[in-house]
Amino acid sequence: MLSERRQRVLRALIEDYIEYALPVGSRTLTERHRLGVSPATVRNDLSALEDAGFIQQPHTSAGRVPTDAGYRTFVDELLSSGLAEEERPHPAMMDELRGAACELDTLMERTSAALARLTDCLSIVMAPSVFAGRIRQITLVSLSVWQAIIIVVADDGQVANRTVSFSEEVTSDELAAAQNLLNRLLVGQSARDVRRSLDASAIEALRDPLVQLVIDEVVECLGVSDGNRAHSLGISSLLRQPEFSDAKALLPVMEVLEDDEVLLHTFDDTVEGESPVMVRIGRENPASELAGISIVACSYGRGDSEGVVAVIGPTRMNYGNAIRAVRAAQSVLCDD
Repeated sequence: MLSERRQRVLRALIEDYIEYALPVGSRTLTERHRLGVSPATVRNDLSALEDAGFIQQPHTSAGRVPTDAGYRTFVDELLSSGLAEEERPHPAMMDELRGAACELDTLMERTSAALARLTDCLSIVMAPSVFAGRIRQITLVSLSVWQAIIIVVADDGQVANRTVSFSEEVTSDELAAAQNLLNRLLVGQSARDVRRSLDASAIEALRDPLVQLVIDEVVECLGVSDGNRAHSLGISSLLRQPEFSDAKALLPVMEVLEDDEVLLHTFDDTVEGESPVMVRIGRENPASELAGISIVACSYGRGDSEGVVAVIGPTRMNYGNAIRAVRAAQSVLCDD
């Protein structure tokens, strides 16, 4: 447990490092902040904070920089202060977005652009996911004895469809029987749970190759529907950050974020967690390639079907601004 003075010293160091991207020393802290103590006392506090793992010294003659643990303490203080719940920042952004777009995809695109501009980070806005809603109906429409269209309707009205080809002839009666079985099996379930509940042994128990094939295609068409409904902007903003001035440093991050499975797993805590804002810092991220970035995200939507709005930047991001920005975007998207 940090003393109140050391909390102030840590907060001041992090704020300076976020602002200037340079290691911070004791004299700089006493000159820029009214800490009420001498540089010698601040030096002792910095040594204690370093021993506790909140800051580190990149070079023997340099000042200190925050660690992931230091950022976590800083962010938890921001969240506990009520920042994520009470402040409603960027009213101009909210007014602009409310009056500019009627359709969700357009609103998502404009929201993503505004987030990138306001935070200097990569922004991602994902549409309410078919995977998060519950399946209302599955329909199989025969095109021929060799092909059919699978149509999946979620309880919020979203629709996903996919054409499936058969290796053997399938009659209309066989297709109708498969449709009835699938509706008895899947209607009312969360579409996200289809992957989890229908494992290989459950599918094998059905002993119907046609049903197995259609279930695989249902999962696939829902995945394609989700993957095509994410808007992201701001890569150029990341490239302007000192941490990513060499584009090669950003490449592993982008490769991981382009993997749909990793992206969905990255935001699982946002949709399923109880906290209004998820902040994941550095090595808290599920993929090792994301150890140099932080993610601030929250969900939006109604009922079980929720989308995600997020900003992604270096661990040295302005967390207060990022939290306020995603909360404002959440308000705009929820009002749509």
